[in-house]
Amino acid sequence: MENYIVSARKYRPDTFESVVSQKSLTTTLKNAIQTGKLAHAYLFCGPRGVGKTTCARIFAKTINCLAPTANGEPCNECESCRSFNEQRSYSIYELDAASNNSVEGIRALNEQVRIPPQVGKYKVYIIDEVHMLSTNAFNAFLKTLEEPPAHAIFILATTEKHKILPTILSRCQIYDFSRIDGADIISHLQSIATKENINAEYEALRIIAQKSDGCMRDALSLFDQMASFTQGDLTYNKVINSLNVLDYEYYFRLTEFILEKKIPQCLLLLNEVLSKGFEGNIFIEGAAAHFRDLLVNSDEATATLFEGSDELRDRYTGQAKRCKPQMLFKAIKLCNNCCMNYRASRNKRLLVELTLIELVQCAEGDDDSGQCPKTLKPIFKNLQQSEQVPVQNTPAPRVATTAQQPAPQPQVAPKAEPARTAPNVMQGRPSELQTTRRAGTSLGGMFRGLRGNTNSGTATTETGTPATPPATENKVTERVETKKTITNEVLCQAWTSFALQLPENERALADRMKIILPVLEAENSFVISVDNRMAADLFEREKPRILIGMRKDIGDIDLKMEVKVNEVVVERHVSDKGKQYEILKEKNPLIEKLRMGLNLEISR
Repeated sequence: MENYIVSARKYRPDTFESVVSQKSLTTTLKNAIQTGKLAHAYLFCGPRGVGKTTCARIFAKTINCLAPTANGEPCNECESCRSFNEQRSYSIYELDAASNNSVEGIRALNEQVRIPPQVGKYKVYIIDEVHMLSTNAFNAFLKTLEEPPAHAIFILATTEKHKILPTILSRCQIYDFSRIDGADIISHLQSIATKENINAEYEALRIIAQKSDGCMRDALSLFDQMASFTQGDLTYNKVINSLNVLDYEYYFRLTEFILEKKIPQCLLLLNEVLSKGFEGNIFIEGAAAHFRDLLVNSDEATATLFEGSDELRDRYTGQAKRCKPQMLFKAIKLCNNCCMNYRASRNKRLLVELTLIELVQCAEGDDDSGQCPKTLKPIFKNLQQSEQVPVQNTPAPRVATTAQQPAPQPQVAPKAEPARTAPNVMQGRPSELQTTRRAGTSLGGMFRGLRGNTNSGTATTETGTPATPPATENKVTERVETKKTITNEVLCQAWTSFALQLPENERALADRMKIILPVLEAENSFVISVDNRMAADLFEREKPRILIGMRKDIGDIDLKMEVKVNEVVVERHVSDKGKQYEILKEKNPLIEKLRMGLNLEISR
């Protein structure tokens, strides 16, 4: 049985041309070799598995090649190249700083640097994970790194550049390696699958590239794992089942339920995902990515930002046509807020469920104006339904206000008084208010009462008699004036819910609201107590927004909020020891018995 070699080693690049997704860096190194402008120290830094050590090896082999090609690549045929490929070269050394991080190891390296190479022009030292060196080892290495012999070149590689001393960084040419693009990983995996006679679907390779997060070594390891699991037949379903990845089918179903306004189906879908062992934040993050893909596929100009097959792109484009951009914007923002508040939430499942409900409401209340609050729609709906009463087809009497001459008090004045609560319900909604005003004559009577109350006189008809509202108007007014009450538990729940929905940049306000809980005093009025004037000013500024946010959970109730500053009692410092003892005796009388029993005296 032949020795198996993993793909990460078997298909490791041996030329600059075969390095994946680092074109600018490899071009710079090749140009430096061709022009002979080589530095004495290089620092390759970047994430893991992106080609730092690989490029260091290719660079070391190329500068020692006895017959390099015209485009700056090693020939792989001379003695220097063969000795390096067979791992018997005495001119290129690889050191692991994690296991050689002491001062003694660096001193031995400094002594070894003095010996010239046997084959080739340079003696190259590749120090991997150089950030693991101790501070003393770095200091011992400084002089050699600054003024090495003419035949010595150092190539340092690290994943954590910030841990390296600035004195080391200033002596090196720094090359920053970037994460490998997903399309490049998929293309490289496809070429390997062709060489290994493995049947691999594009979507399966896309999941592997997505899971590797820009690391080619991780992608190759997952590729070998999936090839063994599927026995050379990499399909999308097998890969997501093995890697425990959420299928995009869940998010297509979720979007359909949101568009169809099916809240129970959304909650059941979440329960199905949680039952398979996935966390709620994983589901919400995937939903945010799905809405993002829908958004970029809704416009041909941004469709190129989507990473997926043509069939999947067509599917996203088809569903994106049914979603308005405003709805997608709100959906992405809701999912993002849920992800930020997930860790701080005590009931994480409830937070995700509330987000799904808000997503459905976002699809229901999506309008281009963006001015209609969701909480007012049931009120307008009830008001319009109550207007459907038979009325006579007689023209309504014109109303005139008499500000100069006082009019007699009508007997039905108490009936028109509750209409003062209507502006709180209708405030800020001119378009809805005008629509409701045209729905029937009873609301017209209510608004006539409002206009009459704004002036000093009373609304009358042209003949001077008071305008009496019809019977249906009294019914509507009585319905509007019905007051709702809340409990302290419901109030605290709405207060905490608003605090959890605040974005990350408002952490100070959210933390204060989690510590301070409201106390219900009057029927629809509550009080919060703070310790200083600065906190009081903060809550006074945010009072309108807090009240509006709490109404989303407790309904349309005219809440009132009062901010109080606690009085801090400052005890005066007493320097006299006799007075100090008297204060202690008042707090604990047993101290006097102890003093008498031990026959002690108080020093003055």
